[in-house]
Amino acid sequence: MALKEHFEGSGNWLFRWRSFLPLGVIAIFFLSLRDFHFIANSHHLDHLWEIFCLAVSFFGLGIRVLTIGYTPKGTSGRNTKQQIADTLNTTGIYATTRNPLYLGNYFMGLGIALFVHTWWLALIYSLIFWLYYERIIFAEETYLRKKFGQTYMNWADRTPAFLPKPWQYTKPSLPFSLKNVLRREYSGFFAVVVCMFLMETIGDTLIFHKLYFETEWLYALGISFVIWFSLRALKKKTHLLDVEGR
Repeated sequence: MALKEHFEGSGNWLFRWRSFLPLGVIAIFFLSLRDFHFIANSHHLDHLWEIFCLAVSFFGLGIRVLTIGYTPKGTSGRNTKQQIADTLNTTGIYATTRNPLYLGNYFMGLGIALFVHTWWLALIYSLIFWLYYERIIFAEETYLRKKFGQTYMNWADRTPAFLPKPWQYTKPSLPFSLKNVLRREYSGFFAVVVCMFLMETIGDTLIFHKLYFETEWLYALGISFVIWFSLRALKKKTHLLDVEGR
C-alpha cells in the first residue's frame, strides 16, 4: 500500500474511533499522579495553578463554542462512521484555521495535562495529539479536496491547517446559535470538570494518605453534573434545543 493510501486509511480509522482512543491518554494522566505534590509545598499555590489549568481547558472549550455556534448542519459534526460535509466552512473562525475544533480539543486536553504540573506530561500529550490528529486531518482533507475541488484548494492555500491567523477572521455566514452550542458541547464541559475533579481527589488522597475531597471541587462537580443532566434531558426528551438548519 502506498504511503498516501496508508495515511488516509489510518486517518479514517482514527476518525471513526476518535471519541474513544483519547481515553488511553487520560490513563497516562492518572498514572502520572503517582508523584503528585503541591507546588512549592503550598496548597494555596496549587489552588491557583488549578484555576489556571481550568482556564486553559475552558479556553479550548471557548474555541469550540465559537466554532459550533456558527456552523450549519452537515459540518463539524460528531459523525463517526464516515466523513460528512454538505458545505465547506470558510468564514468566521474557519477563515483563521482549517481545524478549529481540533485546536479547541488541544487546549481542553492541555489544561488537564498541566494539572499535574509535570512538564513531561504536557510534552507527551502534545506529541501524541500531533501524531494522532495529523492522520485524521490528512484523511479529512483528502475527502474535502475530492468533494469541493478548487474551492477547497483556494481556501486551503490562504488558511493554515492548525495554528490560526486571527487577523484573517471574517464575519460568519450564519448568526450565532446558543442552542446549537448547548445541544452539542455539554459533554465536553462536563468531561473537563470530571477529569480535573478526579485528578485533584486522587492527588490530595496520595498526599494526605486518606480519601480527601476539596469542597470547591465538590461544588464544581455538582453544578456541572446538573448542567450536563439538564441539557442532556432537553436534547433527548424535547425539541427545545433544536435549530432549523443546524
